[in-house]
Amino acid sequence: MSPAVMLPLKEKDKPIVQKLLSAGCCARCVLRFCCVSVHAAYRQPHQETLKELQTFISSDTENGKSQDPDPDPASVPESTEEDNKSQDASVSEASDDPPSKKAKLDPGVSDAPPEGVKESDVCMLCLGILQDLCGPSRAVKIAETVKTENYTFDTLVLSVSLPAQLCVREHSCWLHVKKEVREKSSVLDKDDVIQVKEAFSGVMQGLVAKELGGVAVVIKSQFEVGVEFIHPETDADCHFLATTCGDCFKPTKNKLSLFTRMAVVKALERLSDSKFLKHFPCPPTRPSSSCTAQDIQCLHVSVFVAGRYNKFCRSLPQTPWVIDGERRMESSVEELIAAPVLSSFRADGFNFSSSGREDVDVRTLGKREQALCRRTLVLSPEVCFSVYFAGRPFAMELLNPHTSRLSRAEMKQLQETINNSSDKIKVRDLQIVSREAMGRMKEGEEEKTKSYTALIWTQKPIQREDITFIDEIKDLTLDQKTPLRVLHRRALAVRQRVIHTMNARFLDPHHFHLGLRTQAGLYIKEFVHGDFGRTKPNLCQLLKTDTDILELDVESVDVDWPPAIPE
Repeated sequence: MSPAVMLPLKEKDKPIVQKLLSAGCCARCVLRFCCVSVHAAYRQPHQETLKELQTFISSDTENGKSQDPDPDPASVPESTEEDNKSQDASVSEASDDPPSKKAKLDPGVSDAPPEGVKESDVCMLCLGILQDLCGPSRAVKIAETVKTENYTFDTLVLSVSLPAQLCVREHSCWLHVKKEVREKSSVLDKDDVIQVKEAFSGVMQGLVAKELGGVAVVIKSQFEVGVEFIHPETDADCHFLATTCGDCFKPTKNKLSLFTRMAVVKALERLSDSKFLKHFPCPPTRPSSSCTAQDIQCLHVSVFVAGRYNKFCRSLPQTPWVIDGERRMESSVEELIAAPVLSSFRADGFNFSSSGREDVDVRTLGKREQALCRRTLVLSPEVCFSVYFAGRPFAMELLNPHTSRLSRAEMKQLQETINNSSDKIKVRDLQIVSREAMGRMKEGEEEKTKSYTALIWTQKPIQREDITFIDEIKDLTLDQKTPLRVLHRRALAVRQRVIHTMNARFLDPHHFHLGLRTQAGLYIKEFVHGDFGRTKPNLCQLLKTDTDILELDVESVDVDWPPAIPE
């Protein structure tokens, strides 16, 4: 048992303690309304704190001092919005209201001696959260869940989700004691009251840390353990706000209830004291049951992994290819990379992004392979990989990873696992990056350049000298109307793109290799065949014959990210 703590209370706090205990507040909620910010005061068992509070206020009776003869809980405190109205008018207005009468007549909320409060009674303010739901047994359950989930972490933050109706009850209790506060000329505002979350955390942080072997429970951490409480019995406490402040409660697709904590707080700020008291008892009625604790949730912030990939297969999409619910390809670049990464980080899911994307029949090679590609576009994966490849930058956001970090050696092993799992792709420069660094991949999206090699077919026979002029073309500007093949997923528009340089290598009278260095976002296939005139100028116009593209390779994506990792 924790040693007794001398409660930091003053003489002016006695009327507040008396009113709240008589109304059915637990000992810890009484400390909150007395603005006790010392965590040690909340850590001792609430039963012990209750005894100290009873001793604290009983000293007046023993000394023969008189108590407040008529601290009427139904009296309306002075409204901050209607200070020009008399107090008698406010009391008269509130006294006509049945809930207020009920609150006044209920013996559970009279100013009877605090000895009549049973320790087993549920607090009418925190609904039991700061009573038996806040102590060693709850800490054990939290720690057991964390251990079972098997996360790796250095620190954790304990978050608490509370029923929205606690805001309504808190406001009612504030009105209940506001008269006493003003009469004592105390400098106290509603915002000075210690929040339930703060009191709960003050008790639980040390207990949870102890159960987890001394792991620091801090205010901010990448690993969060969430504790949620619900109280169906008092759900209707908020309902009157929907009629008095209807514009504060707007339905949304993602929210199960209109009465979110933020919406309730907003409505209470706009409601006058007298209007509030017409609809809600002051103080609140005591519930028959405590809150129910929901499943404890563990969540780690996302981890970001980046690298570059090369694709050596002409029948592999970048992402899963599903049309009308039917899968068209058995795998994808995304899936071949993601499976080993998810396994290593034990993540619940991922989001994949890259610096552009290639079509299913397009390979993504590398800068230094260009010399070999002059002979043929058909290179074995082994040759490509053994020379060097830069590849296309990609990044993965790993959702709720249970393992949040790997050593450099472990990342290298993960890279080798990916590369050994398939001959269709290879990755390099695999590394963990920050969320902020992710933006580097998309910076200057349209200003960056890409290099391609294409195998071109011409309808009319050509000679070597017929294509030499192509090498002289510099910074050719194209107007590209959204291609027909992507019109179903991209808005119709005319986009200007630039071909910086081109070079042609004659193969035979109907074939040549075309090298291009272009602005990112230019559609190469549409430049070659013209897309029924939707791309102007196009290669058909330049050569004065119909042309088509047989094979296309991405040679480089000129983005200096992520940083290269020496082999």
